Amino acid sequence: MKDITTNTRTQVRTGENVSTVSEVSKAGVYTLGIVSAMIGIWGFAAFVGGMIASGGPLALVGNWFKAVAGL
Repeated sequence: MKDITTNTRTQVRTGENVSTVSEVSKAGVYTLGIVSAMIGIWGFAAFVGGMIASGGPLALVGNWFKAVAGL
């Protein structure tokens, strides 16, 4: 018997050239942006919570100076 082997090439066309590096880079940028936004929201919430706990913005500033000066 004769063994017949054939090499077949398959090409997939997506319509545009997409590189893996650019896709990973985009995902990294989106992830970094989301994490930065979450940290910013958390910081703002902590600031507002401190202001409420100390009795207002002027009391917050006064208490901060007292804490730094050790009074």
